[in-house]
Amino acid sequence: MTATTASTATLRRAVFPRAGLLTDALLVVGGALFIALFAQISIRLPFTPVPITGQTFAVLLVGGALGASCGTISVGFYVLLGLVGLPVYAAHTHGWSVLNGATGGYLMGFLVAGALVGYLADRGWDQRFATSGTMMLTGNVFIFLCGCLWLQHVLHTNLEKTLEYGLYPFVPGEILKLYLAAALLPGAWALVRRVRK
Repeated sequence: MTATTASTATLRRAVFPRAGLLTDALLVVGGALFIALFAQISIRLPFTPVPITGQTFAVLLVGGALGASCGTISVGFYVLLGLVGLPVYAAHTHGWSVLNGATGGYLMGFLVAGALVGYLADRGWDQRFATSGTMMLTGNVFIFLCGCLWLQHVLHTNLEKTLEYGLYPFVPGEILKLYLAAALLPGAWALVRRVRK
């Protein structure tokens, strides 16, 4: 792998430079299970149908580590697993009722964020903290944009109430998760480069 290629490769390609279909399939499944695991970190709030979860953190990391193609497929596979009945959504929920319910927009936002963060990671945004942070923030904005738009549609709320239910309570936790996710990817790159020396 040349220096030019290394600077634009995702972690997936850096760790598995000769990855074939089987390796990519295992990474896709692993990413989906990683999101499912963090979905179970779920805290219900009494005033909103949207829980605090670890999903956003996991989705951003999976997109950033796997890149646009595998990252999007992995997030899509996670959504599909819940849709067909496996209890992988927050608090072990599953099924069409979740996707069609108040939090369904966030699940769709995960797909957008996984693709977008993966696209930026393919272009080397995951290798430095500043660009990694911007990448994670961009993905998070789309998660909450999709989530709040759908939440407003389902609850028939005005903009202020929608933001009270679907955005404001989550900002402090999201900032923490963004910083952590933004630090982990460049840290992983530093480790990969050290191992290669």
